[in-house]
Formats: sequence, structure tokens, C-alpha cells
Amino acid sequence: MMNGADSEVGRLVTVLLHRPGAELKRLTPRNSDKLLFDGIPWVGRAQEEHDAFAQALRDHGVEVLYLTELLQDTLEYDEGRQEIIGAVLQERQLGDRLAELARRHLSELHPEDLTQTLIAGLAREELKTGRGLVYELMDRHDFVIDPLPNLLFTRDSSVWIGDRVAVTSLAMPARTRESLLTRLIYTYHPRFSGTDHLYEPWLEHVEGGDVLLMAPGVIAVGTGERTTPAGVERLCRRVFAAGLAHTVLAVPIAQQRATMHLDTICTMVDLDTVVMYPPVAYSLQAYTVTSAEGGELRVFEPRPFLEAAAAAMGVERVKVIDTGLDPVTAEREQWDDGNNTLALAPRVTVAYERNVETNARLEAAGIKVIRIAGSELGSGRGGPRCMSCPVSRERLAALA
Repeated sequence: MMNGADSEVGRLVTVLLHRPGAELKRLTPRNSDKLLFDGIPWVGRAQEEHDAFAQALRDHGVEVLYLTELLQDTLEYDEGRQEIIGAVLQERQLGDRLAELARRHLSELHPEDLTQTLIAGLAREELKTGRGLVYELMDRHDFVIDPLPNLLFTRDSSVWIGDRVAVTSLAMPARTRESLLTRLIYTYHPRFSGTDHLYEPWLEHVEGGDVLLMAPGVIAVGTGERTTPAGVERLCRRVFAAGLAHTVLAVPIAQQRATMHLDTICTMVDLDTVVMYPPVAYSLQAYTVTSAEGGELRVFEPRPFLEAAAAAMGVERVKVIDTGLDPVTAEREQWDDGNNTLALAPRVTVAYERNVETNARLEAAGIKVIRIAGSELGSGRGGPRCMSCPVSRERLAALA
């Protein structure tokens, strides 16, 4: 089957994951805020939870690709290897002397070791060849190359729309390198030979967690803490120019940690059904955007998100399953990614087991829930959808 997707719920064929590793061991109370983690995870347990998640996907016929393995394969190619080494070492931060020494160090590494360094980072004390003023002024535990603990959340750095991949532009400095690594894989790995890129990391900020493929031809894009209005506009132009959608819904969301992406408050579990956080379910607004002549955008006045989505999708209404009517329970389960589910097929979804009320409501509505543990995985604020980038789904348009 060709790579790509036209919905959130078509049968999941292939998915890209990142098994957490040494990069999580770099987290400390001193750097966790900078690296966007709310807690310090127990790494061994996080790996066990992630392995169980991957196995649950395989048990349902999903092919699991690992980012680390793909990256190591890609770094066997000298062109890609030199490109990423040059992109990673920013002289504005390191100074020209330290950047050059670090470049030499990385260039001599075996692809496996280079892969680990690009993901887990490089501390000052590990760069034995380091010297110069910048090097001397650094603490021994400071990083010449920062670790990437958020690489766990593969949803954010790329999203497949139709048969093209949008390599996103991540807003937070701690995550910029994630998109560079993802782009390297899609550009140089034989698995993705000939793939057209719909978006690039150097464009306006867009993150995959804000992009929902509501139905063939209909895309919702959240704009808030991570995805900027300029990013939504740029994505609209590119999607319409490629003929990949007829409607984009631009959805403003609260700019705060608990609702950093659209998929923290809304995900799809069926062709016309979403699981959604009650306080925003009927207050969320959307600007409907369509293509006009000459490549211009036609932007309509805002209307309720669920109403706008139903109209664009051609359904009478979008059904809502919420995270509970008790406001305390709903708030707790939204914080614990109760709304962040991963559909494996229509009416089949993966969810964290800890969200008891939300899962019960899903099952009461006829949705099969595959429960996974996430006590440690969730410390970076992300659920099953955040931890997975669908590379291939069965196309709904082909089945219509």
C-alpha cells in the first residue's frame, strides 16, 4: 500500500514510533522545564509501557517503524550525514571554534553512535577534544548538543496528508532538531524514495498535533501555543495548491500547557464521532477556509467548530463523546490525555488505561478501547496519538 492518509480513522497500516531511550535519562529537575517535561520519568518503566503500546499495534495488524532504526540507516549515506551534522551545530550558540571541534567529533562517529548522539545529545564532558573559551565557560554537564526527550511524540514533527508528507516547523527551540531528523529520513531513506514534501521545517510554525484529517478533503488545524496563524495560512495554500483538500478549518485554541495542541482536546474515534473535552466542546470556534481564484484564500466568519466540521464533512452532525460531566474528573482526564486517542480503524481506538471515565464513555458508545499503561510516558504531556505518526492508512475516499 502507498504511504499516506486521508483521515484519522481509516485502518492504520503503518506507523512511525520512537522508543524512548538515553535522551530521557538526560532529564533532571534543572533542565526539565527547558526540555518541556513536567516530570522526571522512570525510563525503564517508560520503555516497558512503550513496548506494550507497540505490541498492541502489531497485534492489530499494524506495521511499526522505529525512527531510530530509520535514522541509523539514513546516516549510512554521506550526503545525509553531512547535511544533518551541519544543521545541528549552530555557531551562534557554540562559537566557531567549538562548533568546528564538535563537527569533527560527529564526522568520525559510526552511524549507530551518531544516531544516539543526535537523539541523546552530547554533554561537554563527553567531548574529549573540546577546548576554547566557550568550552571553558561551560559547566561540565552543559550540553554541546541538547537531548531530544520529546522525540517520543512522533506525531508533531510530520503529518501525512494524502500521499505527501508535511515535515513540520516546531515552535519550541528544544524541539527544532526533531523536524530536521524527520526530514532527513523522508529525504534520504529508500523506504520513502520519491516522497513529495508538502511542508518544510524552515517555514512558519505548524505542529502535527494541531492537524486533524477530519474526512477526505477536510482538515482541521488548531492555532494556539504551537501552531501560528501564519503557519495555518501557509499550510492552507500548500494543501489547496496540491489538491489535497477542499476545506481547512482554522481552530483557535487556548494558549496554555494543558491545551497545547488541538489533539489534546479533540480526537476522532469514528467517521463522524470525536472524543472531546466538555468545557470546549460547544465553545470552540472555527474559521472555514477554502480556495479562491488566483491561489487566494476565502475565509468565512467563525462559527461553532462542530457545526463547521459537519458542514465541511457533509454529515448532519458530528457526534461527541466527552470526558465526563463531572468537571473535576473531566479536567483530570483531559490533563492525562483522555482526549488524545489513536484510532486503528473506525470505532477502534487506543487510550491510556488511567482515564477510566473517558474509556467507559467510549465503550458505552460502542467504541472498542485498547487500553495501554502510560504513567511514565505521559510525563511529557502526550497520549497515544501524540506518540504515533501514521505513515499509511486505508483511504476512506477509495472506499466511498
